[in-house]
Amino acid sequence: MPRDADAVERLAQLDSSHTPQGPVLVGEVGNDLWAAISLQDYQLVSDPFRPSGEVAFLVVERARQMNRAQRGPGRLARAFASVTGHVRPRPAARLVH
Repeated sequence: MPRDADAVERLAQLDSSHTPQGPVLVGEVGNDLWAAISLQDYQLVSDPFRPSGEVAFLVVERARQMNRAQRGPGRLARAFASVTGHVRPRPAARLVH
């Protein structure tokens, strides 16, 4: 959906990163996008103004599960290493095409 793509692009801008390409798995809390990861190259972006570390961890882990047969976990572990967070929100993850 274009609305989802726009939200991922805005998140990447907040994170001062490039927009994740290809299929993107997103993590939301409520209706707010907190983290997103490209299933193509594992580029991870998260909202630096929210405690999004655990949401980022969940999308990384889910991406790892989805791609386990195709790729090793090394890239995903490095992607998560760059994200921190302190609270435990109740996130939801969904795939955006």
